[in-house]
Amino acid sequence: MDRSSPATSALAAKYARPVPRYTSYPTAPHFGPEIDGARYGAWLDALGDDGPLSLYFHIPFCRSLCWFCGCCTKVVNRYAPVARYLDLLVAEIDRVAKHLDRPRHVSNVHLGGGTPTLLDARDLERLFDAMRRNFILDDDADLAIEVDPRVLSREQAAALGRVGITRASLGVQDFAPAVQNSIHRIQSFRTTARTTELLRSAGVARINLDLIYGLPHQTVESVAATVDRAMTLAPDRLAIFGYAHVPWMKKHQRLIPEAALPGPSERLAQLQAATARVAAHGYVAIGIDHFARPDDAMVAARESGRLRRNFQGYTVDRGAALIGFGVSAIGTLPQGYAQNATDVAAYAAAIERGALATVRGIALADDDRLRREIIERLMCDFEAPIDEIALRHGATTKALDDARAGLEPMIADGMVSLEDGWLKLTEAGRPLVRAVCATFDRYLDGGAARHSAAV
Repeated sequence: MDRSSPATSALAAKYARPVPRYTSYPTAPHFGPEIDGARYGAWLDALGDDGPLSLYFHIPFCRSLCWFCGCCTKVVNRYAPVARYLDLLVAEIDRVAKHLDRPRHVSNVHLGGGTPTLLDARDLERLFDAMRRNFILDDDADLAIEVDPRVLSREQAAALGRVGITRASLGVQDFAPAVQNSIHRIQSFRTTARTTELLRSAGVARINLDLIYGLPHQTVESVAATVDRAMTLAPDRLAIFGYAHVPWMKKHQRLIPEAALPGPSERLAQLQAATARVAAHGYVAIGIDHFARPDDAMVAARESGRLRRNFQGYTVDRGAALIGFGVSAIGTLPQGYAQNATDVAAYAAAIERGALATVRGIALADDDRLRREIIERLMCDFEAPIDEIALRHGATTKALDDARAGLEPMIADGMVSLEDGWLKLTEAGRPLVRAVCATFDRYLDGGAARHSAAV
């Protein structure tokens, strides 16, 4: 199995410092308490009708704890807390809708977690009833849900079909038993294949698979083998994420055997091997970690410059704003970002007293919007007309002088080129695009936030 070239490995060793994943800018560690429920409510009140909305629902429960997980979740052994939480979600939907002057069209719905498929069939239908009571789900809306194949029943799959789910993302991570044991996620290939069949039989036609590289005991060869086996399930899209080892944030990650984790060069080699195997199966690379069939809407969006990036990764979502519901959920409105309480008890207390559960966020300045657009284009297209974007935002090109200085060593090392105000990543630089984006991040060195490695 081919390894990464010495030159590329040297770049990874030099530039793979901890940086954000840039699913937003500014990033969540820089949100503050000045954005509370009252401020968020005012933002919702002022939300114009510039297009359809997107909705995100966070279900913060799992049956067992996966040690690699970086999400906001907790383990439950009874259904009662899940049912109570669903009551809170429905109440939050009704409350948010009262801030809108009329039912708004919705082009995208995403249920994430945690494990959204812990919701039983009745509550899945009740959640979508609440959505449709308050919003207009467009006929061509993308209705997606994250699925843990270990906990999906036939009855639940049928309910997903009835409510209109169009896409399911199945968490796989890796098929190798040694890797599964090291991350406390035992899931056979047969279980994943059965879930795929259940969903397709229920009318959920589009299947995404989520894999991870950089886990304990993974090798270039084992990652490639997992990709090949995943492809036998004929997914519509595939995501191959780099494991984010952040034990200072997620204490359960301390159970991960750090000595078995690959270093930057090995992680890069795993990513490149996985990418090569996916390409060999005829899929098209989307950004740094997504892949899709050539006829997929995501490929068309990439080719036309319409690819977007949000908290769920790469997307073709055309929503003018994203409204987040549930614990830790983040909304993106024209004015800025707003995040709900990350603790179930605090979230419940806010909803039960008739308030919105927003506890932190950030209002966007003009400079934030400028840099956000550049970072998004780099993450999606690996290039950006930075001078043109600056002028379009009413700034001069000098507003980016700090970033230009940060780019100089990258230009010298052959990671990027900058000609006539057009920044482009080279093939060698593309796996390190997050490090390039970090040169535009005015918040990064000014706070105490810690992040995962750039590859």
